[in-house]
Amino acid sequence: MTNSQPLHVVVIGAGILGTSTAAHLARSGARVTLVTSGKPADGASGRSIAWLNSSGARSTEYRYLRLIGLDRYRTWRERHPDSASYLRFDGALKWGGEDESFRDTFDYERAGGYDSLWLDREQVAALTPDVDADAVSDEGAIFNRGEGWVNLPDLIDALLSEASADGAEVIENAGDVRVDVRDGAAVGVTLGDGTGLAADRVVLATGGDVPAQLAALGVTVPDATPAAFVVVTQPVEPRVKTVLNTPRVAVRPMPDGRLVLDADWAEKSVVVEPDGSLTVPDESVRGLLEEGSRVLAGHPALVAERVAAGLKPIPGDGEPVVGPVSPIANLFTLFTHSGATLGLILGELLAEEIVTGKPSPVLDAFRLERFTSGGELAEVGIGAWAPVISS
Repeated sequence: MTNSQPLHVVVIGAGILGTSTAAHLARSGARVTLVTSGKPADGASGRSIAWLNSSGARSTEYRYLRLIGLDRYRTWRERHPDSASYLRFDGALKWGGEDESFRDTFDYERAGGYDSLWLDREQVAALTPDVDADAVSDEGAIFNRGEGWVNLPDLIDALLSEASADGAEVIENAGDVRVDVRDGAAVGVTLGDGTGLAADRVVLATGGDVPAQLAALGVTVPDATPAAFVVVTQPVEPRVKTVLNTPRVAVRPMPDGRLVLDADWAEKSVVVEPDGSLTVPDESVRGLLEEGSRVLAGHPALVAERVAAGLKPIPGDGEPVVGPVSPIANLFTLFTHSGATLGLILGELLAEEIVTGKPSPVLDAFRLERFTSGGELAEVGIGAWAPVISS
């Protein structure tokens, strides 16, 4: 590198992970090109429940990562006062189903210092008046006061604006973008129309498509990605503020009063057609609307405005895959569930690794190499990085 030639990084994918990484790279002085097959946020980020949390039992490393992920959202909120419309920390409520207790979950969260309250039905009515307390489990519910939600398309727009202001180039509708690998190293990307873009580093952040794209390069990532869908309702009055995670439906508010609904049982009903397209049964949509109405105070009539189906990115062991892709030098990836909670922090930490060449200890537990014997990084991985030298 010379002073007139900053490191050029091409980021593939304009969901929350790719956009966050691009924005942090550009802020750090790298030359950044962000390419996406369609439009920003048109994949998993555009149909995410986007619940911001470190709820439930996690490995120590993963819980810490999620906690600092929440911290970065609070920092973002302070730096961006206009984010109050799309980023909220109004709390989340969860309870168990029949023959299921959440007491152990509550004890686990409190033992780790997490901001959790155990509520009986009377307290539910007082603290979360948008919830029908009668729908809550007989044993009660957990209220996590510090949790919230983000509307990812709005956040992605804001990150894109910052990245562009810092000199990043954004290429939309690029079609099937492939990593160009020569002699064991990523040297750029090839766009869908055959156009080649040279790069010093490439970041693959294409959500549920990451495993297949890495497999095409001879790299295996254990994959538990399912087909899934959400229902977005028409606006509901009075406005719902609390994120709900109940046995039969999850509910997340949107900035304009609409709601996003999903559930594990509904996800399992998605039909994957022979051509790879997805069909969502009408009865599953109706079921989500009915369950959503049942848990909300006043039982508002919920009407579906749209149904969004696609892949829900989940690595094979449920935890993030972040960092260099051995044995391909200069190639990095981000592949994770809970992209909303982790979006800002993973983009920040990966960008810092690429710019400085120094691996983040926070990400040590989430390397691709954990799936290989010994879990050691190949020589062409971290050791091959070079710091950016900005003009």
